[in-house]
Amino acid sequence: MEMAKRQLVVLLLVVVALFEGSRAVSVCDISEDGLAACKPSVTKPDPVEPPSVDCCKAVSGANFTCLCSYKNSYLLPYLGIDPDLAMALPSKCNLSTAVPSC
Repeated sequence: MEMAKRQLVVLLLVVVALFEGSRAVSVCDISEDGLAACKPSVTKPDPVEPPSVDCCKAVSGANFTCLCSYKNSYLLPYLGIDPDLAMALPSKCNLSTAVPSC
């Protein structure tokens, strides 16, 4: 339980850095602008389909092993991001990127 709290605190710090930091901030090799471009496509109840060109460009360079570490996090739903929609972005963007099974 204590480890889960620590992980949540670390993730919250990442989010704060994302919103308060400079434009150089990135998460799993996705820039702040890339994250913003993808948010409409990973937010329920009405995700935007297909994802925007800017979102797909951001997804093409993402580190999916890193993203898997966020898949079961409480942080994503708290931010309004559906993890399953997020992990489906490569196929929705018609990318040949191999997404690991999380």
